[in-house]
Amino acid sequence: MGSSRSDVVHEPIDPDTGPVPPARHSPWRGQGPVVGVVAVGGALGATARYGASLLWVTPPSAFPWTILLVNAVGCAIIGVFLVLITEMWTAHRLMRPFFGTGVLGGFTTFSAYAVDFTRLVQDGRIAIAFGYLLGTLVVAMTAVWAAMAATRRVLGVYGGGPGRRAAR
Repeated sequence: MGSSRSDVVHEPIDPDTGPVPPARHSPWRGQGPVVGVVAVGGALGATARYGASLLWVTPPSAFPWTILLVNAVGCAIIGVFLVLITEMWTAHRLMRPFFGTGVLGGFTTFSAYAVDFTRLVQDGRIAIAFGYLLGTLVVAMTAVWAAMAATRRVLGVYGGGPGRRAAR
């Protein structure tokens, strides 16, 4: 038994070059580049955080000032970055994953924050542990808000969308 004419699949033919090869999915269009830039950014951010921990060593029994400072600085940079990429210019599609998720995600650290909290509790420093727990959240949120407000003020912009400047 032969196949019927309707079962045959014909390749598209370009009149100038002949059969058209099937379209390939470019690896630069999917999630591959996003994962790649997040990984590279994360490595850079984590390296910077590690560098900060080497510059400002916190003894095991001391208050974790280094991680508090790293998280506050990272959150302030996030505030500046948010204003720049949402209110000043349209960023390349890989900028947010690279810098926001990767670099700043690697630099700021919830895991070290949780470990420091646990260590303080285990050392019997309950009040300090909960002060650190709540204080870090307040400092981080304040840093984001203050950095966004300061950036808008310096640049003369408001939340009006990409490229919009405040009327004076």
